[in-house]
Amino acid sequence: MKSRLFPLQKSLSYLILSHISIPLRFKHSNRLPVTSHFISKCFSSVSITQESLFKDSLLNSKVRERLEGLIIRHSALSNELDNQSSKIIDPDVLASKSKELSDLSSIIVPYQEMRKVQCELIEIDKMINESSDDEDFKKLMLEEYQEIIEKLKHLEQSVVSALIPKDSADQGNAVLEIRAGSGGDEAALFAADILNMYERYAFLRKWKFERLLIVEESAIGAIKEATTLISGKGVFGNMRYESGVHRVQRVPVTDSAGRVHTSTVTVAILPQPTEADVNIRENDLRIDYYRASGKGGQHVNKTSSAVRITHNPTGCVVAIQDERSQPKNKAKALQILRARLYDMERNKLHQERSEKRRQQVGTGDRSEKIRTYNFAQNRVTDHRINLTLHELDNVLNGESLQTIFDGLKVYYQSEALQNELH
Repeated sequence: MKSRLFPLQKSLSYLILSHISIPLRFKHSNRLPVTSHFISKCFSSVSITQESLFKDSLLNSKVRERLEGLIIRHSALSNELDNQSSKIIDPDVLASKSKELSDLSSIIVPYQEMRKVQCELIEIDKMINESSDDEDFKKLMLEEYQEIIEKLKHLEQSVVSALIPKDSADQGNAVLEIRAGSGGDEAALFAADILNMYERYAFLRKWKFERLLIVEESAIGAIKEATTLISGKGVFGNMRYESGVHRVQRVPVTDSAGRVHTSTVTVAILPQPTEADVNIRENDLRIDYYRASGKGGQHVNKTSSAVRITHNPTGCVVAIQDERSQPKNKAKALQILRARLYDMERNKLHQERSEKRRQQVGTGDRSEKIRTYNFAQNRVTDHRINLTLHELDNVLNGESLQTIFDGLKVYYQSEALQNELH
């Protein structure tokens, strides 16, 4: 796989040592070549220190200062509960302190393990430098060295994830909305490609993929709009950064001159709320029933099975005519409406928090061009993290999407961590 990773600044994808930069690629990485030349180049300089292991890491001095403070708090709280838990009469106070201790442990435990592993790495580095002529031994040590680097990377990511406030929606399902943008029939054809890409990816993850709404275009195999529900553990958290404008550059099948056209598709990923998350009052809804149009047979076209629901306070409108059954269409429409209203409320709260912190947080805004699919160059580029993969087919069949998702998660965790420190 040929790829161009985004810059090293605050990247979990690379762990920069004082004398060696070992690329920790994403999911499909291979081990670095083990040769005598490579070994002598890597270990010919000054031994590493624990401080140097933090160089250009997300865990900079400010983060580590906060972590050391959390260790002190964790120790004090642990001692307090050990010595006074039987004396705490108020069960709410006891529960609150126990929860705080548990939350602190989720941060402290991987951080302390990380410091321990760093010491192991320093010892291995020392052993390699002291065995100047034993090349076979150095090869074995380099193998172990690389394994520890990988372990450090995962521990660092665990610490960062624990430091960032949790989003309860991350572990839940997601509503996927796809719309053809500029480019006419070619945009509608690409919208179908994007829909199939996510469906294949969901299949690989063993998630349920349910098509709620499909609006077909005149061109064969083209769609104007699609709404689906993807169900499984961690769907929204894994796919949340897909929202935005996806651009395709290719020669349309309808262009006899063989010219490359540029078309766009918009994608939105919304968390699926429960009824408890979004309270929709019946009085706020206007529900219209009408006869469906287009494909579907005589029953669909001759009965008032189509449903259009308007949420009066926001003006949000959802229309469904896929099913023969009016109740089924209504249920689907309410499901989509609930997801859209939930997303609107989340965005509103997010904007309020951003204004209070006076900082802009990267969110993959839907008005931005986030990714380009170039067929002539067999290339997919995510512009937010400057990640390029020269394996277009593997992306479109869902196999390489996780590589992109992992890179985006790293990038946005970095952004979120910096915002937490201000």
